[in-house]
Amino acid sequence: MAILTYHVSALLPYNGLMSSQHPPNTLSHFAINVEDCDRALAFYEAVFGWKFDPWGPPGFYMTQVGNLHAALQKRQEEPFPTIIGNFECSIAVDDVDRVVALIVANGGLVTMPKVTIPTICDIARVKDCEGNTFSIAKYL
Repeated sequence: MAILTYHVSALLPYNGLMSSQHPPNTLSHFAINVEDCDRALAFYEAVFGWKFDPWGPPGFYMTQVGNLHAALQKRQEEPFPTIIGNFECSIAVDDVDRVVALIVANGGLVTMPKVTIPTICDIARVKDCEGNTFSIAKYL
């Protein structure tokens, strides 16, 4: 059994986020599992302006997205595999076409072109530069 070790001071900037501040039955955290951390960090900063900070063990980064704390982490096999099934996430954007162009320009792919769900949103499904699928939506 592998044990993750790191200096506790590496946890300080986000300690408040890893707490009981989130009420039960609410989304509190999401993680993006990647092969190439540098490439993925550049992708999410270029497309969404998210700036991740190193946090905890090597290959693990944190940021704040709205009221959620988010991780970008290197895929691993030990102490447990990080390839986890699908949980669809939608990221709110101001312009689906503009963000699709940024995604493609930064190594991502479109898997479902923009469609309009009447009275709800314009939405497209994409993959990031690491193959992770998510949706982008401009809510009407």
